[in-house]
Amino acid sequence: MLSTDRLLDLAQCDVVLVSNDGAGRKDAAAQLSLLRERLAPAVKSLTIPTIRKGSDIPLAAKQAVADGAGLVVALGGDGTQSGVANALAGTDVVMGVLPGGTFNYFARELGVGDTVDAAVDTLLQGRVKPLDVGSVNQRVFLNNASFGVYPEILEQREAIYRRWGRSRIAAYWSVLLALRDLRDPMHLTLTLDGVSRTYHTPLAFAARSAYQLERLGLDGVAAVRDGQMALFLAKGKTSRDLLGAAFRLALGRVARGQDFELLTADDILIETPQQRRLIAFDGEKQRVAGPYRLRVHKAALSVIVPATQPADADAAAGVTAA
Repeated sequence: MLSTDRLLDLAQCDVVLVSNDGAGRKDAAAQLSLLRERLAPAVKSLTIPTIRKGSDIPLAAKQAVADGAGLVVALGGDGTQSGVANALAGTDVVMGVLPGGTFNYFARELGVGDTVDAAVDTLLQGRVKPLDVGSVNQRVFLNNASFGVYPEILEQREAIYRRWGRSRIAAYWSVLLALRDLRDPMHLTLTLDGVSRTYHTPLAFAARSAYQLERLGLDGVAAVRDGQMALFLAKGKTSRDLLGAAFRLALGRVARGQDFELLTADDILIETPQQRRLIAFDGEKQRVAGPYRLRVHKAALSVIVPATQPADADAAAGVTAA
């Protein structure tokens, strides 16, 4: 894995574009056609595999690595980006990012552009930069991994999206519905730096995105930029407590030290009486067997970023210095 900035010779590069065709976008075919027109002339070869469901995304990215692709471009939201990154982390295959979701935290953190057209410009003109990533039991995540009530929020969100369509309002409404039906808190044993402690909490939230933490008004930004993981444990035990915290979180007014306890480290072990738990990785649910080892992998993922990105923007994105 290369650990310094470099340029990618697209003219000598086999490129695979991964996009979730089954995500319900009415303009998907037209968008892919326009992307083919822009990218194909600049690269050695361009392949766009057919993907009908989200679970096919990491499989398509893994196949691209096996086939010798030099660049895999992910078109979609944070879940799509995370699925592709999981396949590419630890390899020499470069990742390109095209935003196509509701929040696009990863694309915004990298500064690739708020639109697909702007992000294509970054692909064609940018530089390759190594990025630190987090993992739970080797499953890579880019923004966050959550235990407890958040996977239940995602289930509510999916049902709301199917009925009312994707929007930020629908996303926030799903939080309220899930918290209304909150069940018992989790019982967790956490080990950091050889010291173990027991916690009772409905939500454990491991973060690797400084940008997302800033947007949510949470602490831990400096620790993430320093190569650590920020682990938030919700202090509220009742639905009422968490509803208040959720409203403050949505408004960027988290009560520091009151709503969440913050732990930081680059290696955390979480043990729970349950043998398997549902975990949300960047908004995508997956059932994982415990115990759970949370780690930061230094310079594990090569990503294309803007060529003129300032040094402080690199720090905000958590990229490794050259």
